[in-house]
Amino acid sequence: MLDSSFVGDICATATLLPMRGRRWGWAVVRGRSMEPGLREGDRLLVRWGREPAVGDVVLARFVDGTLAVKRAAERRTTRTGAPGWWLLSDNATEGIDSRHRGTVPEADVLAVARLVRRGCRLHHIPVPPVSDCAPL
Repeated sequence: MLDSSFVGDICATATLLPMRGRRWGWAVVRGRSMEPGLREGDRLLVRWGREPAVGDVVLARFVDGTLAVKRAAERRTTRTGAPGWWLLSDNATEGIDSRHRGTVPEADVLAVARLVRRGCRLHHIPVPPVSDCAPL
């Protein structure tokens, strides 16, 4: 079922799938901002409400309501002093991320990706070289 809170400009669509009594779901990668590791159409198995760690791929909502699949690069505080995350694209030449929108409040980092489904196979989320996801 489509979660009705995800309406408007969408970079990733999300559905909820109950699994072992926890909140799991799928996010679909749109665009080229996470290439080469994640490609257009890849489906990410995500855990809703899980706190990310540095390097995790996350589903987040930017201040304008856009949902995005990005990599958690570093914990930071927002302009208001609230806890947040600096989120980056793996492909720095594509897409919008914290370099354009600033720190994302912790409450707007909605889910952490655990696996990627490409075709009929599940894979671990690719990890880019450290230099590719270092915060600015």
